[in-house]
Amino acid sequence: MEARNNSEIVVALDIGTTKVCAIAGYRNEHGKLEILGIGKVASEGVLRGVVSNIEKTVKAISEAVQAAERMAQREFKIVHVGIAGQHIKSLQHRGILTRDNDHTEISQRDIDRLVNDMHKLVLPPGDKILHVIPQEYTVDNEQGILDPIGMSGIRMEANFHIITGQITASNNIHRCVERARLRVAAMTLEPIASAVSVLSEEEKEAGVALVDMGGGTTDITLFQDGIIRHTAVIPFGGNVITKDIKDGCTVMTQQAEKLKVRFGSALAEEVYDNRIITIPGLKGRQPKEISEKNLARIIQARVEEILDYVVWEIRRSGFERKLIGGIVLTGGGALLNHIDKLTAFHTGYSTRIGTPTEHLAHGYSEQLSSPIYATAIGLLMKGIQDVESGRVRQILEKEKEPVLEELEEKEPTGPWYEQLFRKTKEWFEAEPDREF
Repeated sequence: MEARNNSEIVVALDIGTTKVCAIAGYRNEHGKLEILGIGKVASEGVLRGVVSNIEKTVKAISEAVQAAERMAQREFKIVHVGIAGQHIKSLQHRGILTRDNDHTEISQRDIDRLVNDMHKLVLPPGDKILHVIPQEYTVDNEQGILDPIGMSGIRMEANFHIITGQITASNNIHRCVERARLRVAAMTLEPIASAVSVLSEEEKEAGVALVDMGGGTTDITLFQDGIIRHTAVIPFGGNVITKDIKDGCTVMTQQAEKLKVRFGSALAEEVYDNRIITIPGLKGRQPKEISEKNLARIIQARVEEILDYVVWEIRRSGFERKLIGGIVLTGGGALLNHIDKLTAFHTGYSTRIGTPTEHLAHGYSEQLSSPIYATAIGLLMKGIQDVESGRVRQILEKEKEPVLEELEEKEPTGPWYEQLFRKTKEWFEAEPDREF
């Protein structure tokens, strides 16, 4: 399977708490994603979405990208990376722009000026702006405008949803990627990427909450009228459920993870036959027996606690009565049996499991139909959009400039008298027969 040209192939890198996933692909002539390579390895250097061990994370990134390279049979140097973690915060801000001429039409340049003004906001020490997302515009007191381009007016205002994160968390991701001999083209908030891959335009318009249950965190993104209205990160995920099983059943962590994946259910009422699961004991000790219903009760208690946080965030956003599309669950946590039923019972919202297959070209690998790939495929789609719009190319060209300057032959430097002597010597050698 050949891409049209190398420049259109994009590599997405999802650095998660439980896995590091690299996916390479491009958009075909029908607008669907052709996947060229996939690499997925266990992640040990990330804690709750934040890099905690540089060496382990670099190793995982290198292995994931190399696996994707072997499958795609080509080498990759540039990646589009996701960022998450409980340090992510969001805030609302209003921007105002007074234009010089009311006869000229409002252009993209005017919107860019408003967005750039948001980047000058004073933030708490150590934070940086990751995304500035326009909500709706007001032009000369005309409110509720979603796209003001082409209108006339003097005073343009806009509400912005601003997402911030810690500079150190962002720098650590950059450092890990660079030490894996790769370059970061762009960094996208992971819940936004997941939303791109699993939500339909109708759901975003109607109002929907995307809940991405990862290993270390649960990410929430709320849409209404097609616009991101609220984002939040809950510092609990699938790993906390595993820890509860480990403590509640007094087993090893690896055994607890296997119990959760193979026999786990998020709804104890749905466990009818109540089988007894036997786990080998430690050396010289008796095996342990655990009932399937008790396992489900342990899981259900923690999932309900996570869902309480989700409901609290939905209420905090002010859109609790406007989510016609209900909740869409994705991420590894969405693989738990009956989690969609429990979510619907506990929150009162209609719920479905979101898989990222809608945007894939025919003949995609079976493994990509899992919700654990939602973030990686969303990052790939965002990366392709950035490349097609020219945003990433401009960023990379700016980064290349100093490198190109270093490669150019430079004049030797030194004290002024050495430079003068060198110039004089070159002048005489160049024109030995010149007469004075």
